[in-house]
Order: sequence, then structure tokens, then C-alpha cells
Amino acid sequence: MLRRIASGRSPTLALLLGLVITLAAVVTYSWRITGQIAHLRKVQRELADRNRKDSLQLLRIQNDLNSLGLAMRDMLDTDGRYPLSAWAAQFQRIRHDLDDAFRQEDLVAVEHRTPDQRQYLSSSVAQFWDAVDRVFVLAARNREDEAREQIRMSLQARQTALSNSVARQLVENNVNEEQTGLHVAHIYDGVQRQVYLFLFGTLSTILLTTLFLIYVSRHLFARLSFLSQQRSELAQKLIATQESALRHISRELHDEFGQILTAVGAMLSRLRNKSPKESLISAELQEISQITQSALEHVRSLSQALHPVILDEDGLDSTLDWYLPKIERQTGIAIAYEKSGMSFDIEKSDGVHIYRVLQEAVNNAIRHSCSSEIKVRLQYLSASLILEVEDHGTGLPAHPPRSGIGLVGMQERAELLDAQIDFLAASPAGTLVRLTVPKRSAQPA
Repeated sequence: MLRRIASGRSPTLALLLGLVITLAAVVTYSWRITGQIAHLRKVQRELADRNRKDSLQLLRIQNDLNSLGLAMRDMLDTDGRYPLSAWAAQFQRIRHDLDDAFRQEDLVAVEHRTPDQRQYLSSSVAQFWDAVDRVFVLAARNREDEAREQIRMSLQARQTALSNSVARQLVENNVNEEQTGLHVAHIYDGVQRQVYLFLFGTLSTILLTTLFLIYVSRHLFARLSFLSQQRSELAQKLIATQESALRHISRELHDEFGQILTAVGAMLSRLRNKSPKESLISAELQEISQITQSALEHVRSLSQALHPVILDEDGLDSTLDWYLPKIERQTGIAIAYEKSGMSFDIEKSDGVHIYRVLQEAVNNAIRHSCSSEIKVRLQYLSASLILEVEDHGTGLPAHPPRSGIGLVGMQERAELLDAQIDFLAASPAGTLVRLTVPKRSAQPA
């Protein structure tokens, strides 16, 4: 992965893979925790709740059996004022309640009982009521002594056996409740561990992804800084080469072609002076001399346009005083020039860059703004120089064409000056180009 970054490949694939892994981990852990919570709810609903309801029914059964036990004890009392048959209605009522309790208990009973246990309990209850029926049959035939003997020898033993069986079931329910509680606590502990693992895994993934992003960002910023430095150096060399070439061409035009045309003009003047004034050749020499003079002026104008000599000799202020009126005469567009503050010396290379920014801004205003007036302001402050070119034309387009390099060139020159250049909207309409150049170590002029 590091080799891919070093080779300039995009880290998108690695980041997407990390995102997929993170989402998969989140989905997996969420599904697992959701399943455990659902299982916990099922345990609480099917075990704990059913166990509690079962215990309530068992307590109801035990209470009815205890009532039967008390009734049989009273029936065995020979001093009783009531015959045994008088207890039939109470036994019948308890029997109905017991049947309903056994039926409800069978519906909510926990599945830990075996079929044999259920069969034993059912047969024991049936045998108990068969014995009760025989006792009341004997009592109805006035054979109360035999009936009491049946109660003493059979019914009480069966009632005790049923009570013990119900008591064992209650104990088992209590044990099951404790096991259910332990099982629920175990599930809670498992869910808690899963949550901690999920948080740890998620935080670890986020941490690794963040560290990777930091590494990639630092690497990319380092590369961008290196490329920006290279671009700045290249732009500086290109601009220096361009200025050197323009200076050389301007000097060649001024020195070589200017001298040649000056010499040709002088020779034509001598020939015209030696020829008769009214002759045809004198007129032609005069016309050629005018053409030569016009060509000389064009060469000098072109030389000044490529690189004004006045910029090297007299500085930026004199260059602006010469350049702006010349542009005003050539284009017919009014240029209002305002200078304020105490001027200070500017290095020749800095002066060239400021002049080129001004030249490009004025040319853009002339070509694109459709404005009839351009305002140029030069302010000398204590710590900086501010150059502003303002027009009240159409303004900058929302999406400047990519093919134009004028704005890019202005920004490059601003970087070489360690300056700030702003392209703003003028009020009420138009464009304002502001170049703020920090003052270097220079003395007031």
C-alpha cells in the first residue's frame, strides 16, 4: 500500500476496502447482538414468565391439597356434629378448583418435566378422587367407620404424596428460576462483552483509517508542496527567460534596427539635399525618408512595448507616467491615474513584475470590459505598495475560460513578489484588480 502511495496511485481503493470492512463488522456485530437480545427476551418470556405462572398454579394446587388435608382431619374427628356425607359439597368444590388449577398448570408448565412425571401426577390425582368417591359411597351407606378407615389408610397417604409431588415441583421451579436468572445474567455478560468488542473493533478500525488518512494526507501535501515549489521555480525561470528575451529583442530593435533606420534616414536626407529641389527624384527621396522615419518610430514603439527602457533607467513611476497616456492615445479610452503617498525605491526586477501586472490588467479592461474609462491608483504606504486597476464594465465572468493565461501570469508574478493579488467586483459594476506588494528593504526616494 505504501508503495502505491509512493508511486502516486490513488488510495481510494484501500479506503473503500477499509470502509467495506468497517461496515461488515458493524453489520455482523449488530446482527449478533440483536440475536442475543432476542434470545434473552425469549428466555425471559418463555422461561421466567412461564416458570412464575407455573409456580402460582402449583401454589394454588398445594393450597387446595392442604384444604383437603384439613377437611380429612376434621372428618376423622368422631366427635363431629356432621356426618361424613356433609363434606361432599366441599370436596366437590375443591375438586373443581383442583381440576382447573391442574389444567392451567399444564398449559404454562415448563418443558423440563418428562412424560412419565406427567403421567404419574395425572394417575395419582385420578386415584385420589376414586378413593374419595368410595369414601363418600361408604358414608352414604352409613358405613362411616369404614369410610374413616379409608380416609386414614388411603386418602391421607395419597394427599400427602400429592402434596410432596407438588412441593418437589415448586422446588424444581425455584431451581429453574435461579438457573434462568444465571442464564440471563450470562447472556447479559455476553452482550456486554460483544458491545465492548464491537466498540474496540470499531474504534481500532477508525483509528487505523484515521492514521492512514493522516499518512496519505501528509504524503500528498508533501508532494503538493514539492510540486508547488517546482512550479514556482519553473514559473520564475520562465518569466525571467521571457523578460530576458523581451529585453534582448527590445534592445536589438532599438539599437540595431533603430540605428540602421536612422542611418538610412540620414543617407536619404543627404541624397535629397544633393538632388535638385524640384526634380522627381527629390520628391521620391522625400517620400522614402518619411516612410523610413515612420518605420523608425514603429520600431521604437515596439521596442518600448516589449521592454520599456525607461523602466530600467527611471523606475516604475516614470514608466507609468509614460505608459498610461500612450495607451490612452492609442485606444481612445480615458485612463484616470492617481498616485498617493511617499514613493520609495523598488528593485528593477520587482518593478518589471508590477509593470507587467498593470499592463495585463489594463489590456484585459480594454479588451473585455467594454468600459469607457479605466481608473489606475498607485498608493505608497509605510509597509506596502498597492496598485489598483478598476473599470466599470461587464465584470469578470462566472467561469473564466481555461485557455486564458493572463490571470495565471498575474498570479505567478504576484507570488514572485511575495504579494497578494485580488480580483474583486467593482461597485456598482465592473472589475477591480488589486495588487498588494510588501515593502522590501528600501529607502525613501
